[in-house]
Amino acid sequence: MNNWPSWLPIRDDLKSLSPYGAPQIADVISLNTNENPYPLPVEVQKKIVERIQEVASSLNRYPDRDAVRLRAKLAEYVNQRSALSISVENIWAANGSNEILQTLFLACGGENRRALGFTPSYSVHPLISKITGTEWIAGTRRQDFSIDLESAVQQILKEAPSIVFVTTPNNPSGTATSIEDIEKFAVAAGKVGALLVVDEAYAEFSAEKSAAVLMEEYPHVVSSRTMSKAFAFAGVRLGYLVGHPSVIDASLVTRLPYHLSALTQAAAEVAIDNCDLMQSGIDDLLSEREMLSRGLATLGWRALESSANFLLFTGFDKPSKDVWNEFLKKGILIRDVGLEGYLRVTVGTQAENQRFLTVASEIAQ
Repeated sequence: MNNWPSWLPIRDDLKSLSPYGAPQIADVISLNTNENPYPLPVEVQKKIVERIQEVASSLNRYPDRDAVRLRAKLAEYVNQRSALSISVENIWAANGSNEILQTLFLACGGENRRALGFTPSYSVHPLISKITGTEWIAGTRRQDFSIDLESAVQQILKEAPSIVFVTTPNNPSGTATSIEDIEKFAVAAGKVGALLVVDEAYAEFSAEKSAAVLMEEYPHVVSSRTMSKAFAFAGVRLGYLVGHPSVIDASLVTRLPYHLSALTQAAAEVAIDNCDLMQSGIDDLLSEREMLSRGLATLGWRALESSANFLLFTGFDKPSKDVWNEFLKKGILIRDVGLEGYLRVTVGTQAENQRFLTVASEIAQ
């Protein structure tokens, strides 16, 4: 929005920005926001309703502002997945991982501070950087969207930011960065006094180790996670941070009071208690991901190797926007990520994926 009224004292550096968000269109197959396509198991739905009914009797009171019980359960989940021994002091939770990221920017960014990320990557990183008055440095990736480690380390040492972002698996490419390379980022970030934020929103779809395993040796390394993807919990909005207690304390300073509702905390606790059921569709998603990749290849198109629940694909002979529109006209909403020659599709249900490939075949003719 560029036509701000003269009476609104909006900051000059925000006047050119537009609200973040993907298109929301009714009556189409939505494969554009990397949601998990499978609904919550009925058994878990019932347990959440029962738990919320219990909480409802005390909604006249503020929630636990530090979400201690929820954070303890998240710590147990991380310990189970990554063979760690962390506790509630190593976990912070918020309304989606985006709020986690904003909290970190408020604590470690701001005026005369810089943040560095390797683009193309998650577009919210530079957006929050701008909003919090932090200078954003756009680092580079190779043409295949992988990170040139030697070049990246030199960028960190040269720019000396206060925050460094690495997204793995990366969005929009789906490519993963190995834990060995993350450790080298940690060494470089430590030399310039930077916080290394590893955005692991899609970690459960990847075979790579979590950056959380580096935290004991490198206390300036933190992992930002979400329950929106593998947990199929996007509608609840629950993200969490795994980090050194000092980073968690900094988050406590910059978080809003009572930021996480009692209803959100209750639903998330039930989900974690039933994580095996909640994540029971992961294997099916991975299988469907490979099926989609093979299907695109038969059309002469190519999907990048992905460690997430989506594919970035290329090979079509028309402008990206035109292909995106052709999919939409046929009832399929995918994502134009702003990279000419590429589009992104979320892995859907088997029926949705078959319909996507049918439409792709018609467009490719």
